[in-house]
Amino acid sequence: MEKVNFFDNELFTTKNEQFFLIHKTKIKKLLPAADVQHVGSTAIPNSITKGDVDIQVRVSAEQFSKAEELLSSLYEGNDESIKTDTFRAFKDDTSNPPLGVQLTVIESEFDFFWKFREVLLKNKNYLEEYNSLKKEYENKSMDDYREAKDQFFQRLMKTLEFKNCKE
Repeated sequence: MEKVNFFDNELFTTKNEQFFLIHKTKIKKLLPAADVQHVGSTAIPNSITKGDVDIQVRVSAEQFSKAEELLSSLYEGNDESIKTDTFRAFKDDTSNPPLGVQLTVIESEFDFFWKFREVLLKNKNYLEEYNSLKKEYENKSMDDYREAKDQFFQRLMKTLEFKNCKE
């Protein structure tokens, strides 16, 4: 059973931001029109993190197939994740830190990663709740943590803060 461990994000802030910028540059070279954003816990000060960096690459529906093809030249497809006509996940588990890349069509059903970041940045109570959830699952099953995390974000998507989040 894979166990989950968390760290204070402040331990990695500078390194993770530099890491993000390196990958953003690579992605923008291939996809100049893409909106490339640092998302996930490493993008949120005072958060607890597994230490991996998450990037959301947002493209138009017309660009999606080409973007998927080009990102496949940089990263491994994440076969554990869902794959749709508007969403594709990639990863690089060998990088330090590990990297996750979420390719989404702008305004599609999976174009929410940046919204989660914004809501957590602006709402201390939600961030504290999310950090508490992580502490509860420290050194426990990764699958159980992912299920609890999914429930947390499903609830967050129903809030006014999330619904009113605009670009």
